[in-house]
Amino acid sequence: MTERTFVIIKPDAVRAGIVGEILSRYEREGLGLEAIEMRSIDGDFADRHYAAHLERDFYPPLREFMTSGPVVAVVVSGPDAVRRVRTIHGATDPAEAAPGTIRADHATSVRENAVHGSDSPESAEAEIALWFPRG
Repeated sequence: MTERTFVIIKPDAVRAGIVGEILSRYEREGLGLEAIEMRSIDGDFADRHYAAHLERDFYPPLREFMTSGPVVAVVVSGPDAVRRVRTIHGATDPAEAAPGTIRADHATSVRENAVHGSDSPESAEAEIALWFPRG
């Protein structure tokens, strides 16, 4: 059964020029790329994406980081896509990420950790609807 998930390649990874390398990791694992768009987001859009975190202490610096440069929004699909993408990404904290994961290889901090991936099929559906409202 095919599942869809949502990924953001964050500003640090875009600045580092590793978008293609990140996308190829999904493809090498047999996942499909259904939609890809590079864009810059403003604070209001970041607030909508991170609505659950607006009151958290870590959010203001995260908002500033996410609006600091272009990001790449991606819809990834395949069997068990949510879990598989999260495995490819590695732990949020790069110090805890398994060797060979995107975050172990490219992240510099918990905030500047190269990628975001949906944490459940339900959040993937909501994030895809926000970022790709026309399907």
